[in-house]
Amino acid sequence: MISWLLDTNMLLRWVQSQHPLHALCGDAIREIRRRHEELLVTPQNLIEFWNVATRPLDKNGFGYTAAWADAEVSRIERVFDLAPDTGAVYPQWRRLVSAHAVSGVKAHDARLAAVMLAHGITHLLTLNPSDFARYDEITAVHPREVGTQP
Repeated sequence: MISWLLDTNMLLRWVQSQHPLHALCGDAIREIRRRHEELLVTPQNLIEFWNVATRPLDKNGFGYTAAWADAEVSRIERVFDLAPDTGAVYPQWRRLVSAHAVSGVKAHDARLAAVMLAHGITHLLTLNPSDFARYDEITAVHPREVGTQP
């Protein structure tokens, strides 16, 4: 069975019913579910989600209350399985950032890749597959490509 990690950008579009990418992201998630493949999130996704959801609009956030974010994170936790942080994540992250000379904000993407490797998750559903191209060990897939994946 293929296992998928959802990038935070997928979760953000999944909850924004008015966003132009909402339907595309929802369709990709439904297709993966239809195929009975595993869909997971990490604590990092939920932290990043909360950050964007509660950050002010003028700071590139959604401007929602903590209560709204709490309700949405609870819904995400009910719908998707959690790939927990374990002791195996940090060594994978450390190896990836060193091997790929990762710098700046891309260290967060490296951590998602590390979680995937630590848990044997093979596919990442993301709106930005190019951000993960350096990691040969995982397959980053744009939601419009889900139907073409095995």
